[in-house]
Amino acid sequence: MKTNPSHKNLLPFPVIAAAAGGNIEAIDAVLKHYGGYIATLSIRQLYDENGNPHLCVDPELRRRLETKLITKLLTFKVA
Repeated sequence: MKTNPSHKNLLPFPVIAAAAGGNIEAIDAVLKHYGGYIATLSIRQLYDENGNPHLCVDPELRRRLETKLITKLLTFKVA
């Protein structure tokens, strides 16, 4: 049986099931897995005192996205 290369980036089902059950280590694994994506979504353009634009990660937005992910994980029904 051949494995699809895109499956390398998937979280294992037991980790998802454990995270949905409230396992803190599994939730941390999910947050780590999606950390780069969350950081990308949290990028905002800010301006310095001279009006020059800078891209940076908005920590408040990042925390809100992580909280939303944890909330959805805990309500996820594993069949």
